[in-house]
Amino acid sequence: MSVYAAPLRDMRFVIDDVVGLGRVTALPGLDGTDSALVEQILAEAGKLAGGVLAPLNPVGDKQGSRLENGVVRTPDGFADAYRQFIEGGWNGAPFEEEWGGMGLPWLVATALQEMWQGANLAFGLCPLLTQAAIDALREVGTDEQKATYLPKLVTGEWTGTMNLTEPQAGTDLGAIRTRAEKVDDGSYRLRGQKIFITYGDHDFTDNIIHLVLARSPDGIAGTKGLSLYIVPKFLVNPDGSLGARNDAKPLSLEHKLGIHASPTCIMAYGENEGAVAYLVGEENRGIEYMFIMMNNARLAVGLQGLAVAERAYQQAADFARTRVQSRAVQGSTGSVSIIHHPDVRRMLLTMKAQIEAMRGLIYDVAAGIDIADRHPDAATRAGAQARVDLLIPVVKAWCTDTAIEICSTNVQVHGGMGFIEETGAAQHYRDARITPIYEGANGVQALDLIGRKVARDGGAAMQGFLADVDATLGALADADAPLAIIRDRLASGREALARATDWVVATMPTDPAAAASPSAVFLKLFGLVAGGWLMARSALAAREALASGANGDARYLETKLVTVRHYADHLLAQAPGLLAAIEAGGGTVMALDEDQF
Repeated sequence: MSVYAAPLRDMRFVIDDVVGLGRVTALPGLDGTDSALVEQILAEAGKLAGGVLAPLNPVGDKQGSRLENGVVRTPDGFADAYRQFIEGGWNGAPFEEEWGGMGLPWLVATALQEMWQGANLAFGLCPLLTQAAIDALREVGTDEQKATYLPKLVTGEWTGTMNLTEPQAGTDLGAIRTRAEKVDDGSYRLRGQKIFITYGDHDFTDNIIHLVLARSPDGIAGTKGLSLYIVPKFLVNPDGSLGARNDAKPLSLEHKLGIHASPTCIMAYGENEGAVAYLVGEENRGIEYMFIMMNNARLAVGLQGLAVAERAYQQAADFARTRVQSRAVQGSTGSVSIIHHPDVRRMLLTMKAQIEAMRGLIYDVAAGIDIADRHPDAATRAGAQARVDLLIPVVKAWCTDTAIEICSTNVQVHGGMGFIEETGAAQHYRDARITPIYEGANGVQALDLIGRKVARDGGAAMQGFLADVDATLGALADADAPLAIIRDRLASGREALARATDWVVATMPTDPAAAASPSAVFLKLFGLVAGGWLMARSALAAREALASGANGDARYLETKLVTVRHYADHLLAQAPGLLAAIEAGGGTVMALDEDQF
């Protein structure tokens, strides 16, 4: 099992030189976050990730969580690791100091999250869901609810969950049956069952705050009759102390392909007197509020894809340097380590290029969240939010699909040893496999992209994105090789994406099935081009740093340029070829009857 070292140098390059920390720290309330402070914070987080969380990753995979007498027990060392996590204040990184947070930009907090997820994906799921719950309460909770729950959630003394899915209601949330009944004191009583509830119970903290989607007392059928409710594991007294145990409990844990340490619970609400619940916001607006959590979680799941891919790449590179097998194609008379073989080099460099493109894209979206939250100009905030909304399904789906490829390639680099559990390569592949599924399956992300994010506004948000790509192409206009190659590949990909967008906008109103059929291909095309755009910006930043000598690490920067060239030649080059599949629409996809499958 390989060790994990947080990729601090790559993180700082993206934050400082590609995305631009300065444009974020210029925002109101973030002026105290300079580059030196960020470097210190990342270094300290890297110690916790590499020294505490990463060694527990194989332990959690082997032991798993277990349910004993109605209580979930996590694997050895996990509860202590969580204690160290909250003692360091890491849970509250992006949240306001008034609630006990650090007040850091989302850009920086995203880099921290990458470390937690890369070191130990199953562990990182717990703060991921807590963060989503915090976001919802910050936006739509009452002052009393904020005062009661946010201080403990932000510090991590309590954790949060998101309860949507039921046995008969997966993606179709309109089929939810869990129901709320209002009582005289203004609270509610919830009755129903939820499945796939991540960290629905555990031994990390003394309370868990469940956010549960349930049908309103007079809720109509479908999603418009749903509301969002707070259901604490233990009721909270007026003085903040814990009261009676609520009527909410885990019935069982799912036995999963991966992320074994993360307890995935079937939760029962109201089997006895009814689970005490408190309405969040207004009745019948639960779906709207839940999407605050979902968008946060979808970005975080895309980040999980990046993180586990980085972990797999590190393992593959380490193995390739040390595994001696066969003679080199040229220049050697004896056996060499497999990193000398061209196809292994191709695999490693492709993994590296994909990871750098994903990191650039995710961090750029995180900076967009900071701008949408804090910029003093309303139009700028709205534009940033539109860009974030456009790219979140791409981050979630393209990054997690790519992560599966990378983790599979890691197994391939290991050869037969990759298929043996002891190496740990299989765990990364198994753990990563859930990421294209939860928080909205990737097919749903593709439909959301073409329907809500592209066709609905006539492609306006996409045109804004393409205009920014054009600006980058303009900056590359005078480039010599190798930057000229990324320019030409990006220009071809940009043209393909523009044509595909026009096709979607024209087709969706009259033939939605035809437009929906290649939606996953459209998303892949968008991901390749968006990743290429960030790689082009990376190349520009590397070229500028090399020319000025300010960076002081020429070898590192030259490596960046080679990686960008590889992305252009081996990945971005695929983009134009996807256009034909998109414009073919649903000609074959919808052609067969059910009995022909």
